[in-house]
Amino acid sequence: MVNTTTTAGLIGVVLLARHGDRTAYYQDPNTYNSTQAYITPLGETQEFELGSFLRNIYLNPDSSSFIQNISTDVVNVDQLAVRADAGGGNVILNSAYALLQGLYPSTSKSEMTLANGTTVLSPLGGYQYVPVESLEFWQSPALTSWMECEYFQYHLTRIYASSAFINMSTTAAPFLTALKPYLGGVNNSLTNMIYDHVNVQYTYNKTYYETLPPTFLEQARYYADWVQRNVFTDSAQNGVGQIPIRTLLPEIIWALGNMTKASNKVKMSIQEIDYKPFISLFNVTNATLADPDIAGIADYASVVALELSQNSQGQHEVSMKFKNGTESSQFRQLTMFGNTSITLDSFIHQLDTITINSTNNWCFSCNQTVLRGCSVFNYSNDPFLNPTATTNT
Repeated sequence: MVNTTTTAGLIGVVLLARHGDRTAYYQDPNTYNSTQAYITPLGETQEFELGSFLRNIYLNPDSSSFIQNISTDVVNVDQLAVRADAGGGNVILNSAYALLQGLYPSTSKSEMTLANGTTVLSPLGGYQYVPVESLEFWQSPALTSWMECEYFQYHLTRIYASSAFINMSTTAAPFLTALKPYLGGVNNSLTNMIYDHVNVQYTYNKTYYETLPPTFLEQARYYADWVQRNVFTDSAQNGVGQIPIRTLLPEIIWALGNMTKASNKVKMSIQEIDYKPFISLFNVTNATLADPDIAGIADYASVVALELSQNSQGQHEVSMKFKNGTESSQFRQLTMFGNTSITLDSFIHQLDTITINSTNNWCFSCNQTVLRGCSVFNYSNDPFLNPTATTNT
């Protein structure tokens, strides 16, 4: 489909933003549960730069992607809906705050005059406080849907036992052996995210930076990309490997649909997340068929934009763009299902059937009956989650 978007600007945008640089953490390769980590000053700067980039794209009246009727300098909090995962040391939550500082920076225009005539400006030169909905691990599986998911753990077992994984392990063995002295006791199995350790040390340890052999960082990233691409995709659209995006899609679809309504106020929906939903999103939309290089781990402070516009025929259209971290200076146009833009109706039709839109559905999709709120549901008569159940006749 040819993009027939009018020049009147965008109606709204849904943004999926990855957190910024963080301290080291450990991610269990058998469960993908992780330890705490904390955002670094570098990560805060990356997110601030991302927010500034998005400001220039969507809040600049001279931009072709300017969002119609959005407040440009003083934030209208009713026009933004921001949600972030609050777990893991608040890396993702704090990334959202840093991004918003760039999106709506401090301004003297936010001052207010009191009834007695006194003028008051917010601290830090007019810092703008944008509400962020923090989603805790125990509140909903929406942003961390792979964790405590039994079927996802079965998926991991199948991946690790596959011929493709075994063959790649054999290919990677010489490198993993050579890398072992640089891992500080970290397991050098292909299943382990050794790239994370190498990258953190290479960024912050001067001795490590000066002694790590050339290409080792790039090779570690290559194997990490390959593993994560296999872990967070699936051969079926509704496969459990795609679960990171399947629990995010309901919010995305709802936000885009709501933006088409005259009563809607929200013009920008921001989901601050980690790298996993990016991989699944690009796979379920077939974006990687045209751009296979995006199939791996998105860099820190990457962003996907799902832009909503209206074409000359009056149809609402969705277009997907991607900026891979701070090294990329511009958005990259991606395709969805072979097209640079598709109607909103088509977007929903293609993806609505694979969504997991409630905790109850997540429990069923994950074979989970106890953890993450699943214990409140009665599965005693469900023949899938309770095979010993009898059917009443």
